Amino acid sequence: MTTYLLQQKNWQSQLSDLITEPAELLEQLALQPDQLLSGALLASQQFKLRVPRAFVEKMQLANPLDPLLLQVLPHHLELEEHPDFVTDPLGEEAANQLAGVLHKYSSRFLLTLTGACAVHCRYCFRRHFPYQENLPKNEDWPNIRDYLLEHPAINEVILSGGDPLTLSDRKLSLWLDRLESLEQINTLRIHSRVPIVIPERINDEFLALFKGRRFKVVLVVHSNHAAELDDFTCSQLLRVAQQGIFLLNQAVLLKGVNDNVQSLVQLSQRLFSANVMPYYLHVLDKVKGAQHFDLPAATVDVLYQQLLASLPGYLVPKLVREIAGEPNKTPLYGLKSD
Repeated sequence: MTTYLLQQKNWQSQLSDLITEPAELLEQLALQPDQLLSGALLASQQFKLRVPRAFVEKMQLANPLDPLLLQVLPHHLELEEHPDFVTDPLGEEAANQLAGVLHKYSSRFLLTLTGACAVHCRYCFRRHFPYQENLPKNEDWPNIRDYLLEHPAINEVILSGGDPLTLSDRKLSLWLDRLESLEQINTLRIHSRVPIVIPERINDEFLALFKGRRFKVVLVVHSNHAAELDDFTCSQLLRVAQQGIFLLNQAVLLKGVNDNVQSLVQLSQRLFSANVMPYYLHVLDKVKGAQHFDLPAATVDVLYQQLLASLPGYLVPKLVREIAGEPNKTPLYGLKSD
């Protein structure tokens, strides 16, 4: 693969210069198209391929089973129907109180500020989410503010999407200012995969947005495999931590990607080297199109027991499943059956 001068490009350029065609991705990785391409083309008609070149640079050449590639390459198995895999596995339609608002847990409140992502992960639980009718506009802020004031138990706002870090600093700053004006909000959390797939997003201008803020700022990144965390990415995450922003990671347990204890141990250790604490290890949300990533519950149970035996407790992420309608994530210990 021709070396791409990634660090000479700003994050906005990288965000607009993505690989969106399966044939180009396979060519960049020196993979023969054959059956991979035909399946990818069909699946990408339903959920388009979208991957930053920075992330592709981390993939292994000529390896169709590369764990990073498997997360983004469309696959013909996505087209299979399975009765347990549905378009809204987490019941978010019922939790969608206002445009851009998801209120599932009593003290936390989620804003989907954008439907855009820097990368389309094939297991995404929101791959079918109706973003266009759910994006909050400026004129929606009074209603959102009133909703928060009417629910004083809410003390934390989570910025999500899509991916909120695909927004410009100007738009992010606007929402930060609005939320900081409400005294009841003491924690601002951002969920984003962008620092992993386009680490250049962490720059001086971005970090300056959080200086002097009244509320505690938490950045939850999403990395599933240690190969995603090269030295440059880790150095960028360390910059975030040095600003006093608390860093956590959410991972998803995926068949063929990280379904062995060595991969999970390496992920936790690599995260810790960048001052990121392992937070959650999610079992797969049963979203339509992602069934080929699923693992039997008994397999998950054995794997997690191995992880507990291999790491100090503070580096073991909580194994959880999100169940629609439940008031919190459901911890999973001692799983024996689906």
